[in-house]
Amino acid sequence: MAMTTNLGPIVQRAMLSGELLRLRRLAGKTQEEVARQFDWSTSKILRIEGGAVSVSTPDLQALLRLYDVTDATELERLTGLAKGTRERGWWQNYPLDSPDFRELLGYEAGASYIRQFEPSIIPGLLQTPDYARIIVREFVGDLGDDQVDALVDLRIRRQDYLADRDPRPYRFFILDEAAIRRQVGATLPHGRSIMPRQLRQIAEQSEDESMTVEVIPFAKGAHYGMRGPIVLMEFDADLGEVLYLENHRGRSRILTGREEEIIEYRERFEDLRTWTASPADSRDLILKAADEMEK
Repeated sequence: MAMTTNLGPIVQRAMLSGELLRLRRLAGKTQEEVARQFDWSTSKILRIEGGAVSVSTPDLQALLRLYDVTDATELERLTGLAKGTRERGWWQNYPLDSPDFRELLGYEAGASYIRQFEPSIIPGLLQTPDYARIIVREFVGDLGDDQVDALVDLRIRRQDYLADRDPRPYRFFILDEAAIRRQVGATLPHGRSIMPRQLRQIAEQSEDESMTVEVIPFAKGAHYGMRGPIVLMEFDADLGEVLYLENHRGRSRILTGREEEIIEYRERFEDLRTWTASPADSRDLILKAADEMEK
């Protein structure tokens, strides 16, 4: 499969907005001063520096002249970022109703490290097509076959995209034992093999040097993670971390930068590791669950 180093439009927009904020401050100018200089509204500067909108090439060139950026290499880099913000993300052809989930996919496309905890289901980045199909039907609601197929394809495309990146992002998954014990598909005709195949795929993937999978055994008792799933992403660029949260009602929110809540969840993720089995023991637990289901 073809390799890609593209960070995606959302990450490049965040990188560019951060650079423009830094350059404005370095130039000693306020947002109001910049707005007056170009007869723009202050909200336009706010939206550009907040990453809410892309910046056109003429506007970018005007800003860089004002900030006295003359180095050819730097100009080329920033212009390249601006061009990247206007590209279409691979996910934009799929029917997605959640703006937060679209943003998650955009940040995921350029993340260097992805941490995820799931208390009750297999994460989308690890799901087999058969497992994903059942989850989509149960979680998303009354959908036609074409819509289900599209959403299943989206999940597999996510996995392929990250696998094709060079270098691959490091992925660290923590699963509660409930996620590997629930026999998804077992009540369907010919469905008893779905979960064992899913588990064996996870065990195989966990041997990849760019991935870690750890399980919190039932024997560890109650823990903070039972409140809900957590996704944390970090980047090679100076963007801070991104936090994605989703509750049992399917409502989600995404936080970016260096907000205190992101730091708190980062610490909670590390705290969950005090409950997990080692990667090797987790793999054995996953394979044991698969064996028991097959019997």
